[in-house]
Amino acid sequence: TPVYASSRQLPIKKTLGVSSMTTHPLSPLTTEEIEQGAALVAAQLGEQGSFSSVNLIEPKKADVLRHQAGDAVQRELRFVGYDHPAEGKRDGGFEGLVNLSTQAVVINRIESGQASIGLADFVAAIQITKADPDWQAAMRLRGVTDFDLVQIDPWPTGGYVHPSVPEGHRVHRAISFVKEDPTDNAYARPVQGLIAHVDLTAGKVAHLEDHGVVPLPPEGARYDAASQPEFRDSLRPIDIVQPEGASFQVDGHAVQWEGFNFRVSIHPTNGLVLHQLSYQDGDENRSILYRAALSEMVVPYGDTDPMHNWKHVFDAGEANIGSLTNSLTLGCDCLGEIYYFDHNVVNWNGTARRIENAICMHEEDYGILWKHRDSLTQSTEVRRSRRLVISAVHTVGNYEYGFFWYLYLDGTIQMEVKLTGIIGVSAIEDGGERPDVAPLVAPNVTSPIHQHLFCFRLDFNIDGLENSVYEVEAETVPISDDNPEGTAFRAKTTLLATEQQAQRDCYPQRSRYWKVVNPDRKNGLGKPVAWKLLPSASPTLLADDHSIMAKRAGFAKHNLWVTQFEEGAFNAAGDYPNLLNKGGDGLPKWIEADRQLESKDLVVWHTTGVTHMPRPEDWPVMPVEYCGFSLMPVGFFDRNPTLNVPPSNACAKD
Repeated sequence: TPVYASSRQLPIKKTLGVSSMTTHPLSPLTTEEIEQGAALVAAQLGEQGSFSSVNLIEPKKADVLRHQAGDAVQRELRFVGYDHPAEGKRDGGFEGLVNLSTQAVVINRIESGQASIGLADFVAAIQITKADPDWQAAMRLRGVTDFDLVQIDPWPTGGYVHPSVPEGHRVHRAISFVKEDPTDNAYARPVQGLIAHVDLTAGKVAHLEDHGVVPLPPEGARYDAASQPEFRDSLRPIDIVQPEGASFQVDGHAVQWEGFNFRVSIHPTNGLVLHQLSYQDGDENRSILYRAALSEMVVPYGDTDPMHNWKHVFDAGEANIGSLTNSLTLGCDCLGEIYYFDHNVVNWNGTARRIENAICMHEEDYGILWKHRDSLTQSTEVRRSRRLVISAVHTVGNYEYGFFWYLYLDGTIQMEVKLTGIIGVSAIEDGGERPDVAPLVAPNVTSPIHQHLFCFRLDFNIDGLENSVYEVEAETVPISDDNPEGTAFRAKTTLLATEQQAQRDCYPQRSRYWKVVNPDRKNGLGKPVAWKLLPSASPTLLADDHSIMAKRAGFAKHNLWVTQFEEGAFNAAGDYPNLLNKGGDGLPKWIEADRQLESKDLVVWHTTGVTHMPRPEDWPVMPVEYCGFSLMPVGFFDRNPTLNVPPSNACAKD
């Protein structure tokens, strides 16, 4: 485990000289590429520095679309980290750009925001807090003397920096929990009212915020199997068996399944990514999405309690959600005939680490695909549906996020986010309930109302690069001679012509959705081909527009944004939101130009999520809550594309 002092040490690798390789330009990074690139950066930085993340610099879209099998490609990497510069210099961190073919290295200082959080940050914040005499004294006042049983959770400051921290320093806020023993669930006993403002640059607690002693809650909250007094014995086994194997084919990170073709990877900020998703329609491989992934997410807390009112962590851009990917387990995380993909990340010291089984892929039966019984002929036709599941799960502090891409036989593409883990909590004294902002979930334990808002970047490429976006919603038809009963309603379709106009919200009362159209490609009925974004009833950011929270998470103010495609514009809150106090980067800034959107290379940004009002059933570990959206073909096919799906053996006629 790195300690704060040694977090400045970087080993310099001796094995250099990776040349251009014959591979796909979007192939994920290997461990060898990561370590060789880190060594080149370390040679420039000297002995100071810690790495937070690494990602492949994806080549320009035009270059990828022109790529042919066998072409040599340049491999370029982006390392992000921090190196604690000389006294008086801003500690924003660095961005190291590496070309492995030429061994060229460019080091850029991060001036807007700061480098994302790394392991050395996290460990240093814990060590500094526990070593602070004032923190120790405050814990003793609360009856805690065994500091080995104290769990420290460092949090990003959310743009709120205490005046005692010099401008430009790296900083966390550290909150504490107390365990009964090393295996205990620490979240059962939050230390209320005590927040350490940890100046990582100076290596000290700059300010200790203490709002007074509140007794630790009396009850434990163990959820592990060994702690349960008994298990129900009524559940019988479910086995998923495919005796002839799965229906997909895999070549490296390229996948083919029932007409769909795509590539898959994990990005440190964007998490699970689908690249170059297309559909084989007869002799033509028709493009749909160039890139689809999470762009950014924010978890704003609505509680007025000083333990929570500053919290709005960006689990993607601040915490590197892709680097916090779980190794998935057969029979636990995934069930059936499974194919796994590994994922490689950079450690704080420049070595590479392989996360095995980071992506799980399998097929699931999904009930009836379509059915009709003809009563006159007494005949029935029914087909079974199935879907391909591509999933990854990430642990960010107390929470787990599962991202599940589903591909269906009828062409539907779905994203489902599964939220689980342990809810944030506060300790209260008897009679101290505030159910409007923090419901009671256990004796003397409350959980603040909060939101989870996920912005997905959908780079559409429907049969080519020139697409348009329309908003479609149902509207009533006024009573008239043509509608004397007042029962008529119709679809109202509106072109979203500019980036400013394309800031839109869900409207489930009108069944609102958004349609991405290629006006130059017609289907068999002579209509433009299209796909629709079908949202769920998703909330938007509830924080006041003038708040720091709203300024930093501007992307969450609307469910839909549309922009012209721009190389490198992946992250809806900007590339480095960590400690970006004023916010404003990303989508709100990009749309100031108000560019034209009709028949352009477009990116659709969709914010979905939940407003979580905790309940006792969420404690001590939260059952999965869901949110997401669907993408569905609208005239992309001339008719139901699943007519050729064979009936199952049980339904087949003799």
